[in-house]
Amino acid sequence: MQAIHRHKDGDDDIRSNISAGASTQKAKVTPQMLELAEIIRPKLVRDGMFLVGLDIVGSKLMEINVFSPGGLIGCERYENSKFCQEIIRSLEHKAEYIKRYNRHFNNTEMATL
Repeated sequence: MQAIHRHKDGDDDIRSNISAGASTQKAKVTPQMLELAEIIRPKLVRDGMFLVGLDIVGSKLMEINVFSPGGLIGCERYENSKFCQEIIRSLEHKAEYIKRYNRHFNNTEMATL
């Protein structure tokens, strides 16, 4: 999904594009974008990242959103798929591991469980 927003009141708005009123449209995911995602995937997993948003323009990675990947509801709508439920199930599964083994897992372990 991509968001398109043009600020009317200047560039000092700190909200995300969508929160600031951007419209969205389905993005065309290219083989080059998927290749770029695969190139950075091992590093993200090593750093314990489980769910991130990648902002890719053309063949350039512009930003990795690790705190708020955003846009999931819109992506579900465009793809006609309910993958948010699977994300929640996976997070619940990870929480169960913490309870079951009664120990703290580091981010890398949690990202790969």
